[in-house]
Amino acid sequence: MKKNILVIHTGGTISMLEDAETGAVKPAGENPIKGVTENIKMLANLFIEEPFSLPSPHITAVEMLQLSKLIEKYMNEITLDGVVITHGTDTLEETAYFLDLTVHSDIPIVVTGAMRSSNEIGSDGLYNLISSIKVAACDDARGKGVLIVLNDELHTAKNGTKTHTSNVSTFQSPQYGPIGIVTKRGIVFHHSPIHTEKYGLQTISKQVALLKAHAGMDSSLFFALKEMKIDGLIIEALGQGNLPPQSIDGVRTLLDSGIPVVIVSRCFNGIVQDIYGYTGGGKQLKEMGVIFSNGLNGQKARIKLLIALHSTTEREELQEIFLK
Repeated sequence: MKKNILVIHTGGTISMLEDAETGAVKPAGENPIKGVTENIKMLANLFIEEPFSLPSPHITAVEMLQLSKLIEKYMNEITLDGVVITHGTDTLEETAYFLDLTVHSDIPIVVTGAMRSSNEIGSDGLYNLISSIKVAACDDARGKGVLIVLNDELHTAKNGTKTHTSNVSTFQSPQYGPIGIVTKRGIVFHHSPIHTEKYGLQTISKQVALLKAHAGMDSSLFFALKEMKIDGLIIEALGQGNLPPQSIDGVRTLLDSGIPVVIVSRCFNGIVQDIYGYTGGGKQLKEMGVIFSNGLNGQKARIKLLIALHSTTEREELQEIFLK
């Protein structure tokens, strides 16, 4: 019996064409991947939506919430077995993680894209779309959270990240690797995530900034962010969670103003810990009230704080959320 699969097209390289004269890749009127989707309905009962068509750098949390609500609408109206979302790869992991945290269901939700537009040699969009529909229709994919599927690999939304600007194998999961693969005979899972978390979200209105620490970083940007009246800050700190001493006054100013500050590492492996006791070290930051995250990268920690702040601003509660 065919599965009911919702396919949502949002734009990105997978829906663009390369200009033969200039080589520029850009939107070209009718979404080519949407037309192709109509021709692969033998894989499942496909319900096709295109709520917007945007390059992924244009997508914000507003559009992410729109996708979450669209999925919930379909779940309330039909027996939905899975979801596939086509998306530009630049911010694909952020949308995937947003949906992972906000869609309250165990049905397979797959986010996919392409590194080469539909008329380029070696275009990967159609193949990734077909693979994703197969994953979304797979019973074994239930309960594993939102999955990123490209290049025959399955990554969790929490761990999968774009690692190369142009290679078709750009999505990787540092430290963990993919949780499964797509083969000619079916979907094979190697392991499963052991923890899922969900948050209620009806509107999105908070402002969360993201900074990357560097040698000699001072407090000027932190003072500027206080004046901007942000709601929270993520810092990609050095190593295991350390900052240059010149930046500490700025961090303290934000904390004294009640603005939550979360640190992750700018390294793509490992987690931050309150180990070092020198000025700017993780031990001092923890004592000041900085929140430590458990292995998320900067862009995903920003998505998590953005969502969490709609439920609580208490430091202790936020710290518990970021240890999950």
